[in-house]
Amino acid sequence: MADSLSLKSLFSSDGALSKVFTGFKQREEQLTMAEAIEDVIESEESICIEAGTGTGKTFGYLVPALKAWHQQDKKVILSTGTKNLQDQLYYRDLPNMRKALGVSPKIALLKGRNNYLCLYRMEQSLDSGQFQSRSMADTLVKVKSWSRQTQSGDLTQCSDLADGDALWPYVTSTNDNCLGVECPDYADCYVAKARQKATSADVVVVNHHLLLADMVLKDDGFGELLPDADMVVVDEAHQLTDIAHSFYGQRLTSRQLMEVCRDTELEALTTAKDDRQLSVSVRRVEGAVNEVRLSLGEAGQKVNWQLIASPELQQKLKELEKELLALCERLERHASRSKGLDSCHRRCEESLQSLSLFNSSFDNSEQTKSYEAVRWVETYRNGFAILETPLNVSESFARSRKEHAATSWIFTSATMTQADDFSLFKQELGLEQAKELILPSPFDYEHQAILHIPRSLPDPRDRAYISTWQKEILPLVESNPGGTFVLFTSYAALNKVKELWQEQLSGKELFAQGDLPKNELIERFREAGDAVLLATSSFWEGVDVKGEALSLVIIDKLPFSAPDEPLIEAKIQAARKAGKNPFFDIQIPQAIIALKQGAGRLIRDYSDKGVLVLCDPRLIANRYGQKFLKSLPPMKRTRDKAVVLEFLQSLSLDSDNKDADNG
Repeated sequence: MADSLSLKSLFSSDGALSKVFTGFKQREEQLTMAEAIEDVIESEESICIEAGTGTGKTFGYLVPALKAWHQQDKKVILSTGTKNLQDQLYYRDLPNMRKALGVSPKIALLKGRNNYLCLYRMEQSLDSGQFQSRSMADTLVKVKSWSRQTQSGDLTQCSDLADGDALWPYVTSTNDNCLGVECPDYADCYVAKARQKATSADVVVVNHHLLLADMVLKDDGFGELLPDADMVVVDEAHQLTDIAHSFYGQRLTSRQLMEVCRDTELEALTTAKDDRQLSVSVRRVEGAVNEVRLSLGEAGQKVNWQLIASPELQQKLKELEKELLALCERLERHASRSKGLDSCHRRCEESLQSLSLFNSSFDNSEQTKSYEAVRWVETYRNGFAILETPLNVSESFARSRKEHAATSWIFTSATMTQADDFSLFKQELGLEQAKELILPSPFDYEHQAILHIPRSLPDPRDRAYISTWQKEILPLVESNPGGTFVLFTSYAALNKVKELWQEQLSGKELFAQGDLPKNELIERFREAGDAVLLATSSFWEGVDVKGEALSLVIIDKLPFSAPDEPLIEAKIQAARKAGKNPFFDIQIPQAIIALKQGAGRLIRDYSDKGVLVLCDPRLIANRYGQKFLKSLPPMKRTRDKAVVLEFLQSLSLDSDNKDADNG
């Protein structure tokens, strides 16, 4: 890269990028974004950038970041919300951008340690022969074979190990059970190698969980995982606040406790065979954990601690504390025998401290004295988590940011504002001094899309709501020549519509979330070309289906968070106490961000066309509906179903004409 090259020349229609990236178009919004980032790098400030779909924000931040490295030796951290985007940046975008700019910074990909194969734990698991099923043993043999070929140890690249496979904890390490430099396999450790590479790299690609883990570790005075960087780019920044809440809080999970038990057993097989009581203590802890789980009721709940803090639960947790203490004392006797047993003892002590914190809340004097944090419980099919979550992370995050070496922070996403207002995002992360930039999408929404709000639907709280709206929009789905996404705010609504449409919908393949793994489901949907996919929250963002394969997106109702979800409920109470209106100050802004994400699935390219259907009548009936509508792209609006049917018919004609031209 010639030092004299300006961003304007790089992004021009005949510039360096156009020579490498096929179909590259000059976009004013992209150039404006890059120039704004270059300015804050120079002035050592921070900026929040909402870049509408199609802006090309990845190039918008990569070019000034690499230019800053080339000209000023600036080290860069790129943080993403998903591992998919991490891989895309590292394996595709960065190599191509290096080629386009003619620069060669050292780049590194760093994921959380639970993504990397742990050789020590794999061999331990092989030696123990203790598995839940024969298929786990078979998969472990395949992972062992894969381990002889891999360079990175990144298990997401092992085709024989599925995402949700029960084997994962048997072949990966955690912060708790890693033996560090005392591990016999440390010289070949994939996590250590990845971190060493990151330390010497100029550009490091991480995810938000890893970025926050590093920031919190620094905040606690423990060392750092990531190299000191001069600038941090946070892509998909709208996800950051929710992730930060979990990192600045406390948690105790059944999985932590069960893993201590399993690791104790594995270590005891080789270094403490003479103490049979160790296994007895492990069994007692496991039994006490299961008793606590039973006392917490059905799976899938998120409940405020104060609502379930019964005498029965208190008794079960005290029993767990007693058994955990007994295991801890027995482990202390053997801690000097091996690094593994010493680690199990330390983890047992830490779990006891966490359990003691939550047990103390049964004492009235220790009940939550303020609205600064909320204690709550989440239940799963076979486990639970007990959590204490801060209501406000702005001060903690701001403090962590100051501790970080980076002088420039860039936060960007397609959805950060409500009606062009950054206030909520900035307040939640303590970014009041950051600059702001809003870049509208370059797509021609006026001609590419229609927003339809059906007439005569009942209030979403009405029992007949689901059956009414699905009947109203079914003709649109059947008339759509392309694919249809139906995005739900609850599994209950999804399952009811799935049941109805399995009988009523003809001529189209019907997919539903949970039928297949997410990536496979999206691929099957894309290949079908005119299928229908029913999905909930995880499909509202990060799903990219271009062209005719997705020309109709239906959203069942406004995505308000459940007001009885513990963190939301506590924030609502705190807002009321502060004299605020929680519905307008908390619930509406969060719902707008979620709606923008869902609506963003529709138009993904310049040639895309389609219809967005919002089934919620509150958008028209209630005054706050205007705030939602103002936050959406500027599409034509209609309440007339005939207009929508005609538009969908025109898509079919466009498709026929293309086929004729191609013929």
